[in-house]
Amino acid sequence: MNLNLWFQGARPKTLGAAIAPVLVGSSLAFYEKSFNLLISILALVVSIAIQIGVNYANDYSDGIRGTDDQRIGPVRLVGQKLAS
Repeated sequence: MNLNLWFQGARPKTLGAAIAPVLVGSSLAFYEKSFNLLISILALVVSIAIQIGVNYANDYSDGIRGTDDQRIGPVRLVGQKLAS
């Protein structure tokens, strides 16, 4: 299994859902003059890591249940038997 498949399995198109709330919160903190760059970066890293983890968990769950057996669309690692 190559790194490209793992990258695709992380579903990078969904990462906006993890990044947007952190950017909004950081913007509000900056506006209120309580912005902390380190906290913003840590929040962004954790948010992205959680999103990727949830994507992998969803992929695994759908693959085990057979939900993605006939899927047409982006790569699903377990559903398309690329990982087990």
